[in-house]
Amino acid sequence: MSRNYRNEYLKYQGTPAQKKRRAQRNAARRAALRSGRVKKGDGLDIHHKDGNPMNNHPGNLSVRNKSSNRSFPRDKRARKR
Repeated sequence: MSRNYRNEYLKYQGTPAQKKRRAQRNAARRAALRSGRVKKGDGLDIHHKDGNPMNNHPGNLSVRNKSSNRSFPRDKRARKR
């Protein structure tokens, strides 16, 4: 069974709340591009330390590798914390 991307967009990605969150994540990325902290295609993500994409205060943002930003914290046995 294949994924129904249209259905995913209608039920989750296209909701007004998710559009606002995505816009704030994109705004944080654009600000980091302007300040020179990241470059296009460099494999880095902007990390929101408190997990809230609506909080784009400079103290809440850091630059991380995509692999570490898009994963869950792990313990020493590689299990999720």
